[in-house]
Order: sequence, then structure tokens, then C-alpha cells
Amino acid sequence: MSVKILADSTCDLSPELIERYGVTILPLHVLLGEREFQDGVDITPAEIYEWSDSNGQTPKTSAPSIDDTMALIRRFTDADPEQELIFFSISASMSVCNNIMRMAAENLHVSDRVFVIDSANLSTGIGLLVIEASIMASEGKTGAEIAARLEELKPKVRASFVVDTLTYLHRGGRCSGLAALFGGAFRIHPEIVVEDGKMHPARKYRGKYDQIILKYAKDLEPELLNAKPDRVFITHSPAEEETVKNVRAYLESLGYFNEILETRAGSVICSHCGPGTLGVLFISK
Repeated sequence: MSVKILADSTCDLSPELIERYGVTILPLHVLLGEREFQDGVDITPAEIYEWSDSNGQTPKTSAPSIDDTMALIRRFTDADPEQELIFFSISASMSVCNNIMRMAAENLHVSDRVFVIDSANLSTGIGLLVIEASIMASEGKTGAEIAARLEELKPKVRASFVVDTLTYLHRGGRCSGLAALFGGAFRIHPEIVVEDGKMHPARKYRGKYDQIILKYAKDLEPELLNAKPDRVFITHSPAEEETVKNVRAYLESLGYFNEILETRAGSVICSHCGPGTLGVLFISK
């Protein structure tokens, strides 16, 4: 019996990592007015920012349909009656993706071998768990064993990011107009942390963005040095090349991580956080 790993597109893994770990992606949807696109398939963050700035609003995003979700599950369960699936969703408090995945498995009467995981996270906070699941599957672990281990790892995921502009969070209803106004006027860049499946503000940085991003990374040092050393992600939406390069150089200087992985946030995540957002994500020991 083998275990196949699936995840919705908000896991923000690069095409190279998706191929390396044999992950299958279920796209969410992005709506620009009346036009609908698939995250990671036929829409880019640059197109989203152009539309958002032209229209003064954040695009709507939506979960995959239950029909598309059922069709994806069938691709694997119909071909092999013993096939098990680990299926990751963005935090259930942020989207109905998790419920749709569960309903799809129930409708197909395969809930006993489709393990739907509420990541309680977003972006490569999910991606870190996806990779761990893929490694366990390659080691011959069963779906139940992998799902149990993931529940142990979920609270250890450290996902945070710093935004360059509050405009997109404001347009999406996640930041008040007054906070956005003062944030821009005083060049305040909040750190957003994901805990228990929800986002909340943490530190507030003030100043030039390229400088405060490096300070943000250095502020994480005690946690970074208590992380699983396998890998750390730099995920951005996108940020300036030099800014990313400086964060990578700092992480390399720690001499701690086996892999420093850089990924671009997908269209769904970018539509809410805006350009220039950067996060450092890892799993604590």
C-alpha cells in the first residue's frame, strides 16, 4: 500500500520541489472582476497587483469546487483500491478548502484512506508539512502513521512574514483604514505571525524595508537555532532580489540548516499580502 501526497495551491511550493517530492496540487481560484483563474496555472502575482491597483480592491479568492476535488481524489483511488492519500489544506479558519476535501472523500466513500490535514497554516508553513509527509511516505509509513506524526508537527511550524505595504491587507479587510494610513505615513511594517491557524500582528518594524527585513530575520535567531535543521524557507511575494540575497546570506552565516529554500508566494497568498512581503519559515524541534 502506497501513500500519495496532495495539497491545495496555497502551500506555495516551487515546481522543482513539487516534482522532487511527487506532490499533486489542487488549485484554488482567483477572481479578477468577472474573470476567474486558477492559482499557479493561468494567473501571476504581477497580474494580480496590476488589477488590484487599477481597481483599488483585492481580488476575491475561492476554494476548489467539490467536483474538481472529487475528480482529483478519483485519479488515485480508482486506479488502486488500496491507495491512501494525505490531502493538505490551508488553515480551516481561513478557507473552506478543508471542508470541501472532507466532503469529497465522504461522497466517494473513501474517507478511510483519504487523510485530510488541516495544516492550521498558510504558504510554506503548509509546504514544510507537505515535505515531511512526502519523506515519510517514501519511507513506507502508512497514511495513519503519517497523519499522526503531522498532528505532532503542526504546532511546531513557525510561520511569519513582514509586509512592505498595509494596502493589500486593508483592501482585504484585515487591516483598518486608519492603521493602513498611519502605517504608510510612518513607514511601519508589521510582522504577521500564524498561530493556531490564525494570523495576528507581532513586532512592528519602522524604516527602510530592506534594512528591517534583515533585522526581522536576525530577531528570529534564537528560534532558528532551535529549529529542525533539515530546511528553512525564504518565501516572498516577490521581494527585491538584493533583499532576498541578504536574508539568505544571513541564514547561511548561521551554518545550521541543511537546506535554505527560496520560493515565490502563489497568487492567492500574494493577493492578500501584497508585493514585497517576505517570510522565514521553519519547524521547531
